[in-house]
Amino acid sequence: MKEYKPFKSGKVREVYDIGDSIVMVATDRISAFDHILKNKITQKGAVLTQMSRFWFDFTKDIIPNHMISVDVKDMPEFFQQPQFDGNSMKCQKLTMIPMECIVRGYITGSGWESYKENGTVCGIKLPAGLKESEKLPEPIFTPSTKAELGEHDMNVSLEEGAAFLDKTFPGKGKEYAEAIRDYTIALYKKCADYALSRGIIIADTKFEFGLDDKGNIVLGDEMLTPDSSRFWPLEGYEAGKSQPSYDKQFVRDWLKANPDSDYLLPQDVIDKTIEKYKEAYELLTGKAF
Repeated sequence: MKEYKPFKSGKVREVYDIGDSIVMVATDRISAFDHILKNKITQKGAVLTQMSRFWFDFTKDIIPNHMISVDVKDMPEFFQQPQFDGNSMKCQKLTMIPMECIVRGYITGSGWESYKENGTVCGIKLPAGLKESEKLPEPIFTPSTKAELGEHDMNVSLEEGAAFLDKTFPGKGKEYAEAIRDYTIALYKKCADYALSRGIIIADTKFEFGLDDKGNIVLGDEMLTPDSSRFWPLEGYEAGKSQPSYDKQFVRDWLKANPDSDYLLPQDVIDKTIEKYKEAYELLTGKAF
C-alpha cells in the first residue's frame, strides 16, 4: 500500500496530493485565537466534512465547487483506514485565491466592537443605532488577506483586496475581487435563508475560492461549518445582547474566562462543543449524525 504524507497542514485540516486530485482531511483538532488547542474534539472532523458536503450539494447551482467524493472507496487504499472514514473529501486541485471572503449578516464579535468605536465595520459605514447581534439591512462583504500559519489575517477593503490579488494574478485582481464578492453574497443569502427555515441564524461566515485549470472560479476549502461560521439558535434570538451559539464561540468564551488555561480544555467543554456541532448538523440537514 502506498503511503501518503500531507503536503499542507493547517490549524484543522491536512491536505494530501494524490496526483490528479487532493484529499482534504478534517482532523479533530480545534483552534481559537490563532492557537491550536491541546485537546481534540472527537468526531469534529467528520461533522465538518459532512456539513461541507451538504452545503456544496445545496449551492452547486450558484457556483461549481471542488468536491469530488466523500467516500473513501473513491480514494487510494491508504485512505481506506478508520481514521479517514467520514472526515475525508476528495477534491479537485485549484489555484487558491489568497483571500478570506467574510460575509456578515448580523453585527457581532469584532464587528460590533468596531461599530461601537466609530460606526463602521472593516471601514464600511453602517446605520446609526444598531444593537449588538442585530440583523444588518443587507449582508456586508469584509474580506481579509490570507496569512501564513501563526500570522494574523489582514482586513482589507475591496479596492485593497483587488490590488493585493493583482500581485498573484496580474491584471485580474479587480475582476476576481468583484466576482468572489458577488458569489460570497449570493451563497450567504441562499444558505442563510435556508438555515433560518431550519431554526438557525447564520450570523457570519467565510468562503474561499480558487481557479480550476481552465481559469474558472470554483468554491473550495470548507463551507458553512461551525468552524468557519457563527450559528445562533433562532429560538430565543433577541438583538441587544450576545447570543448562544452552535460553533466554537463556546470554546472562545471559556478561554477568555480562563486566561491561564494554556489552551487546555476541560472535558465538559469538549463534550458540550461536539454536542453543539452535531446538533447544528442535524438541524440543518434533517439527518441524524
